[in-house]
Amino acid sequence: MTTPPRYDCSKCPGYCCSYDRIPISDFDIARLAKHFDLPVAVARRRFTYPHVHDGVREQLLRHHRDDVYKSVCRFFDRKERRCTVYAARPNVCRRYPSGPRCGYYEFLTFEREQQGDEEFVPSA
Repeated sequence: MTTPPRYDCSKCPGYCCSYDRIPISDFDIARLAKHFDLPVAVARRRFTYPHVHDGVREQLLRHHRDDVYKSVCRFFDRKERRCTVYAARPNVCRRYPSGPRCGYYEFLTFEREQQGDEEFVPSA
């Protein structure tokens, strides 16, 4: 039996989208290429960059500047605070937070209750 999620991503300002490293696979790049009707090589060049972490080469999603966090995934709409490629999002995003609970959402819910403000976003 699967435990239902105890979080609501639609009420979050995109914390997980601000992670410095958002690694994606070749399959993810191909999915994004199809979504944008681009050749895979163009999608790889436009949406990702190579990075070496602990001796392992990986492709990471590019970022853009953000007013809430230093930077966020390039596919994150900074005004609406939503993913613009949700249907084509990478597997790492599909699996997050990999359980029924999200620590950031719980922290955010607590802070909003304490502040008496449903829109409150803690700043860095």
